[in-house]
Amino acid sequence: MTARKTTRKTVTKTAPTPARRPARAAKAARPRLAEVVTAALDDLKAQNVAVLDVSDLTDVADTIVIASGTSDRHVKSLAGRVVERAKEAGFRSLGIEGERDGEWVLVDLQDVIVHVMLPRIREFYALEKLWDAHAGERAATP
Repeated sequence: MTARKTTRKTVTKTAPTPARRPARAAKAARPRLAEVVTAALDDLKAQNVAVLDVSDLTDVADTIVIASGTSDRHVKSLAGRVVERAKEAGFRSLGIEGERDGEWVLVDLQDVIVHVMLPRIREFYALEKLWDAHAGERAATP
C-alpha cells in the first residue's frame, strides 16, 4: 500500500483592501456633511431650510438641502459659507453653479447637493415636491 501525502491549506484573513476603506469612511461621514451644511446655513440665517433624504430615489446624491436667501447677495453668501465650512471639515465641493446671478446657487458636495434660492425661484421650481417621495404618493392617491 502506498502512503498518501496530505497537505493543509492555511487560510488567513486579510484586512480590507485600501479601495474599500474610503467607501466605508464616506458612508460614515454622510450625516456629518449634512450637519456641516445645515450649520453653515444657520450661521447666516438661511430661511426655510429643508433636508431631503433622496438615497432611495437616485444614485446622484443621498441628501438634498434646499434653503432660501433674502436677496441675491444673501444667496451668494450662503453658498459661499457652505463651501467654506465643508472645506474646513475636510469635504471637497465638485462644483458651484449660479453664483454670477445669485438667484439660484447649486453646490455639489458629492453625497449632498445644496440648492440656495430666492423665495420666488424656490416657489416656481418646487424642488421639495419633486424630490419628496411622500409628496408623489399623496398626489397619486385619489
